[in-house]
Amino acid sequence: MKTPLFYLLLIALISFSCKNEVKTETEKTTATTEQTAANNPLIFPEETHFKNLRQVTFGGDNAEAYWSFDDKQLVFQSNYEKWNVSCDQMFLMNADETFNGTIPPMVSTGKGRTTCSYFMPDNKHIIYASTHLVDEECPEVPLRKNGKYIWPVYDSFDIFIADLEGNIVKQLTNEKGYDAEPTVSPKGDKIVFTSTRSGDLELYTMNIDGSDVKQITNKLGYDGGAFFSPDGTKLIFRSSRPKTEEEIKDYKDLLAEGLVEPTDMELYICNADGSDLRQLTDLGNANWSPFFHPSGKKVLFSSNFEAERGFPFNLYLIDIDGKNLERVTHSETFDAFPVFSNDGKKLAFSSNRNNGGGRDTNLFIAEWQD
Repeated sequence: MKTPLFYLLLIALISFSCKNEVKTETEKTTATTEQTAANNPLIFPEETHFKNLRQVTFGGDNAEAYWSFDDKQLVFQSNYEKWNVSCDQMFLMNADETFNGTIPPMVSTGKGRTTCSYFMPDNKHIIYASTHLVDEECPEVPLRKNGKYIWPVYDSFDIFIADLEGNIVKQLTNEKGYDAEPTVSPKGDKIVFTSTRSGDLELYTMNIDGSDVKQITNKLGYDGGAFFSPDGTKLIFRSSRPKTEEEIKDYKDLLAEGLVEPTDMELYICNADGSDLRQLTDLGNANWSPFFHPSGKKVLFSSNFEAERGFPFNLYLIDIDGKNLERVTHSETFDAFPVFSNDGKKLAFSSNRNNGGGRDTNLFIAEWQD
């Protein structure tokens, strides 16, 4: 979550070791589940939490689909060339729409690269990060350095508010460096985002209008992809925190060049003000794109911790006390970016399933059942 999707898929090219063997809960497949899977070939038999599943997009890399507060629309990012874009831009859809041969309306400028859009509480505006003020062209995308897989952290990213016609109505950040990855509290009062304004990649919160900026994390490492709990009292995020002298040096050297290495990430949870910070997972490999279950008592996230060579990525549930790890999806490729609707009845996520064996990553919407 929170970086151009194409980079994430390249993790498949990197060798990982399975650092921690963790057994997941496995439920027996019921006759009802078998019947559902038979009626819907998009659902694998073991995916008992999916009552139904619908494919939304059919080409390109499509990710980070976030619901409006009334659950009637979603905003998502795509780089699909047939939609007349050359790198990630933001698109709007109604919750019941499907785009197979049709193009959704673009709600970003079409300039630079954008990431991480989210609805504002009024359902009439969105927030997202963009590089267009510095360069209207798509920025260069470094993928490897010294044999290591890397993500770029563009210092040209700033955070903007736009209406649903694509008009920018306000710029929320103008600090030097990276400001991106904004999401909005379900309470409608706060925004959490990642910034390098302190010299490191830390989490910050601000009011909806951009005022009262507060630093939430302060430990060395990339803290990002944060989301509020349903009641707005907690934050869940992923972090790649270096520990050894060599790891610390490597992290600082890469960050000085606007780069990070995201191959070893765990989930952390804290109160919305940054207090009571603790590590939630200790699984090894890449654990990321977390989102709170509607109950607020569990977290759904993507991980490749069971993969020997970095692939596949699947979705997992875990209690907020770190117990009862359960595998949710059973793909052999890539499932990530899970986001529950505000009423808790549906789940949007991105997947490589049903792409004909190609590289396209599409949006799917499931009817969720606990």
